[in-house]
Amino acid sequence: MADWQNRFSLTGRRALVTGASSGIGAAIAEVFADAGADVIGQGRSEARLQAVGETVRAKGRAFTALTGDLSDPGETHHIAEQALAAGEIDILVNCAGIAVTGPVVEYALDDWQRTLAVNLTAPFILSKALLPGMISRRRGKIINISSQTGVIALQDHAAYASSKGGLNALTKSLMTEAAPHNVQVNAICPTVVLTEMGKTLWSAPEKKDPFIARTPLGRFGEPVEIADMALYLASSASDLVNGEILMIEGGYSSI
Repeated sequence: MADWQNRFSLTGRRALVTGASSGIGAAIAEVFADAGADVIGQGRSEARLQAVGETVRAKGRAFTALTGDLSDPGETHHIAEQALAAGEIDILVNCAGIAVTGPVVEYALDDWQRTLAVNLTAPFILSKALLPGMISRRRGKIINISSQTGVIALQDHAAYASSKGGLNALTKSLMTEAAPHNVQVNAICPTVVLTEMGKTLWSAPEKKDPFIARTPLGRFGEPVEIADMALYLASSASDLVNGEILMIEGGYSSI
């Protein structure tokens, strides 16, 4: 294997990927398996997780499915315990997320609290549970799938933006504690990605067209493009990258 392939290899690593039953999480599970990692995938749909597991196993890698609702802190703690029971976790990808949009003046408090629970509190709980093992081994990667909306303003996204802005802040704060132990913590902030959720929220031309028109690249993202960035951050190729909020959004925020 060439040196560059070794640097991007995940052979011998085990990753916990939340939100792995569909969209970006499923793409990350598949790309990580391509790179040699065994995968523990969390999701709410057992059937979808099993489908992702078949794809991972077809690549010769192990897959463990964990179902649970990350809006419940108790279930999130249980997911962490189950993942650790499977063995050492080298990579944590906090990918699961929900988006309930609407103007603040009409927004339900329950939707606000659930959004923060899934998008921010769950990554905190999982990072807190898995970081000690990474510190003791002096090796580990935590990758938070955030959002462009955690950096820029977007109408009707107050709860989602707040959760992702908080996730970016958690990324930087966590980095200061993890970096001295050779553990890297970074966040990826994608534009709209054409997952099921992305297509549902952004299918209307009156919403989609102005956004794309303002994006220099002139399009939305695909799940595999986010997964490829996650692979870089999960591999030793990115060992010097720490506490970064990486925009992957076609140049939208640069103009």
